[in-house]
Amino acid sequence: MSVRIAPSILSADLAHLMDEVTKVLAGGADQIHVDVMDGHFVPNLTFGAPIAAALRRCTAAPLDCHLMVRHPEAYIEPFAEAGATFLTLHAEATDHLERHLAEIRRRGLRPGVALNPATPLAAIEEIVEEVDLLLVMTVNPGFGGQAFWEPGTEKVRRARDLLDRHESRALLEVDGGVARQTVQRLAAAGADTFVAGHAIFTAADPAAEVRELRRLAVAGAGERMARR
Repeated sequence: MSVRIAPSILSADLAHLMDEVTKVLAGGADQIHVDVMDGHFVPNLTFGAPIAAALRRCTAAPLDCHLMVRHPEAYIEPFAEAGATFLTLHAEATDHLERHLAEIRRRGLRPGVALNPATPLAAIEEIVEEVDLLLVMTVNPGFGGQAFWEPGTEKVRRARDLLDRHESRALLEVDGGVARQTVQRLAAAGADTFVAGHAIFTAADPAAEVRELRRLAVAGAGERMARR
């Protein structure tokens, strides 16, 4: 199982955004995570498609755009035009999840679904074969730097079982409280993609922090493989 580190620019110094992105890419980051919040679905207001477009002009790295918004269907075209790679919407934000996933794929993006801590995995079981990324939230979304939700490790383990049962090749991503203290056990539970903002961008050396998170995640993935 390969490991992917996805630094979240929510915790970056926005006055020097491209410098920050350059640092983490130099450390081997696999993709850049863009948290899109509308102030309604979550109590915060952050980035829109113009930020994704600005990033795309400066890097070829995959842009992992996470829609924490109501009416996510209104964001599909702008983010497709901005050059997003993954576009992840919340199962809780729409009554027409399958329709919107199909439209994301039709636009040439890789569709993902995110689940809040209280949302059961059953919410996506019927459409799991239609996603390229499953995002398990281990905090309630809205703000960076929150404490890790401890039951999230077991939810990740059950999510890995769900993907494996369906022979899915989707990435299993975790977002919320991902740091040195949590990343190894999340990898051991079956996650392969790790969103970290506060842990990376508040470190003295963000590039070195990316490398350390990868080292710990690879160790956790090795523990999982050893048990199989």
